[in-house]
Amino acid sequence: MNIPNKITLSRIFLIPVFIVLLSVPFDWGQWNIGDTQLPVSHFVAALLFIFAAATDWVDGYYARRYNLVTNLGKFLDPLADKLLVSAALILLVEMGLAPAWVVILIISREFAVTGIRLVAAGEGIVLAASSMGKLKTVTQIVAVAALLLHNFPFSDIGFPFATIMLYVALFFTVYSGCDYFVKNWHVMKESK
Repeated sequence: MNIPNKITLSRIFLIPVFIVLLSVPFDWGQWNIGDTQLPVSHFVAALLFIFAAATDWVDGYYARRYNLVTNLGKFLDPLADKLLVSAALILLVEMGLAPAWVVILIISREFAVTGIRLVAAGEGIVLAASSMGKLKTVTQIVAVAALLLHNFPFSDIGFPFATIMLYVALFFTVYSGCDYFVKNWHVMKESK
C-alpha cells in the first residue's frame, strides 16, 4: 500500500461525501449569475468532484515518477474513476441534468470493461488503462463538472457546452470500449 494507492483510496472515500452533498437537501441558497441559477451545494459538489478527479492525475504522476506502479494500483485507479464518475452521472440523472439513456450506455461500458479485467485477472493478467480510456475519463470528468455547474459560464452566451461535452464523453466511452474489447479479445478467447 504505497502513496499512490493511498491517494487512489482517498478518491474512493470522497465519493460518499460527494453523494451526500448532492443527495441531502442542504439549503445553502443559490447563486444567480447571469442566466444561471446555481445551487451552492452543486457548486461545492462540483469543486469536490474536480478535486477528487485531480487526484487521479496526482497518483498516476507520483507512481510513474517514483516507479511505484503496482498491480493493485493498475486495478484500483480505473475502478476509482469508474465509481466516482458513475456516482456523479446517476445523481445527475436524478437531478434531471443528464438523460438516463446516455448514463446507462456509459455505465454499461464501464461494467463490461471491468468484466474483461476480472477475467484477465483470473488468468493472472493485469490490463492497464489505455490512452483512449484516459481520454474517455477526461471527457467524462469535464462533462460531469460542467453539468454540476449548470453549464456555467457558457449558459450566459447560450452555448450548450455541458450537453456537448456529455455527448463527446459518450462517443469516447463507446469508442474506447470497442477499442478495449478488440485489443483484449484474446483474453476472453483464451480464458479457461
